[in-house]
Amino acid sequence: MKKTKEQYDQIISLCREVFVKKMKDYGTAWRILRPSSMTDQIFIKAQRIRNIEEKGAAKIKDDARSEFIGIINYCAMALIQLELGTQEEELPYDRAEAMYLANLEKAKNLMLDKNHDYGEAWRKMRVSSFTDLILMKIKRTKQIEDNLGKTLASEGVDANYLDMINYSVFALIKTEFE
Repeated sequence: MKKTKEQYDQIISLCREVFVKKMKDYGTAWRILRPSSMTDQIFIKAQRIRNIEEKGAAKIKDDARSEFIGIINYCAMALIQLELGTQEEELPYDRAEAMYLANLEKAKNLMLDKNHDYGEAWRKMRVSSFTDLILMKIKRTKQIEDNLGKTLASEGVDANYLDMINYSVFALIKTEFE
């Protein structure tokens, strides 16, 4: 479990670096996006990963690795949007980064709890399975969004974003360290 925590933290550090650089380039323009638009952005990235996996190649520069990083970052931003609501106003960088890191810490704690119960079964899974699970979580999220956030027996949108973060981290751990 110690190895998983260290690898998880290394992946999050990589994602944070990308998040901060893009925030310097674009500001927090993403604040204008509704959570449903964030979900669609995550879908585009996950679908592209699946296409790359199935075709075995990509025609544009960004590879599956960068798309998994994008999924993690969009999920963290979507969680911020769920908390603060959609606004055109820029979010101060230090607050955006602090909220970003808090959401990734929440995802990590969820992963540690699940890892305890499941015994790191994810290490025996294929990266393509994580892609499929992310796509399934996106479909679930879209359905919950279409139902205006109401569920009868399921977790909410936020739980799906947290799971997508963790599936993406697992995929990156498998590709970066194994």
